[in-house]
Amino acid sequence: MERVLIVGAGLTGSLCAALLRKEASRPLHLAVWDKAGDSGGRMTTAGSPYNPQSTVDLGAQYITCTSHYAKKHQSFYDELLARGILKPLISRIEGIVIKDGDCNFVAPQGVSSIVNHYLKESGAEICFRQHVTQINLRNDKWEVSKETGSPEQFDIVVLTIPVPQILQLQGDIANLISEIQRQQLESVSYSSRYALGLFYEAGTKIDVPWAGQYITSNPCIRFISIDNKKRNIESSEIGPSLVVHTTVPFGVAHLEQSIEDVQKLIFQQLENILPGLPQPVATKCQKWRHSQDTRSTFDEFIDVCA
Repeated sequence: MERVLIVGAGLTGSLCAALLRKEASRPLHLAVWDKAGDSGGRMTTAGSPYNPQSTVDLGAQYITCTSHYAKKHQSFYDELLARGILKPLISRIEGIVIKDGDCNFVAPQGVSSIVNHYLKESGAEICFRQHVTQINLRNDKWEVSKETGSPEQFDIVVLTIPVPQILQLQGDIANLISEIQRQQLESVSYSSRYALGLFYEAGTKIDVPWAGQYITSNPCIRFISIDNKKRNIESSEIGPSLVVHTTVPFGVAHLEQSIEDVQKLIFQQLENILPGLPQPVATKCQKWRHSQDTRSTFDEFIDVCA
C-alpha cells in the first residue's frame, strides 16, 4: 500500500485527501500533517473558551460561487448544501459586491466544518503540531523530517502550505525545484492582516441592523461580522460573537508587533466604529501572515471572500 502524505490541513489539503481517496485506483495510506493545533488553515473557526458553541470565523467569512466555478464544480456545492454544511447567505452584509451569477453561502457550523467534512471523507490519519522542516529522497522514498519526532518515509508528498513555507524547506527538495519553478514560486505574493474574535455572555445585545459590514473609511478595520447573525443562528443560551478583519496596510505595518499590542489598537478603532460595544468575556487574535495570494499563477477551487 502506497503511503501518501499531504502537508497542510486547510481546504486544499483536505479536499486533495478526499479526492485521492475517492479517485485512487488502488488502496492508499493517507496522512495529513499540519503544524497548527487544529484543522482549517485560512478557513479556521475559533470557539469561546467558556462556551465552544459560540464561534467565530477567523479566516474566510463566506463562500462565493461564481458562474465560472458553478460550471466546473457544481457537484461540490450541491454536496455541501445537501449535507447542510453550506446554506445560502441571506443575512444583511453592508458593502458586499455581488456580480451577476454569483451565489454566496455561509457555513452554519463555521467555515472549518467544510475542511473537517473533507478530512472525514478522506479517512486519512490526521496529525497536528507536525512542523515539516526537511524533505529528502532516500531509496526512491520521500523521507520527511519534522521539528519533533523521527523522520517518516512516504511514496508521495503533496504540499498545500503557503509558497514561502515551501521555499523554506531544507533537504533534497530545495535542489529538485528547477530555476524556472523557483522563479514562478517566488513571484507569488501574499497580503497580511489580523483577525480579532470577540465572545460575549448569553443575553448580550449588539444593536446593529446588519450581520456584516465592509468598512471603507477606517485605516485599521476592513470588515466586521456578527457571526451568529451572519449564519442566521440566534440562541438565548449562546452569547453573540463578533469578528473584525483588519485592512492589509494595517496588517503589514504591524506584522511583527506583539498580538497584545495589535489587539489594543484594533479595540481602539472598533470603539470609534461601534461606540458602547459591550465588553467581551474572551477574545482571540489571529495573525494571518499569508492571508490571500495577491499575485499567483495557481488556480483556486473556489472564491473565498473575507
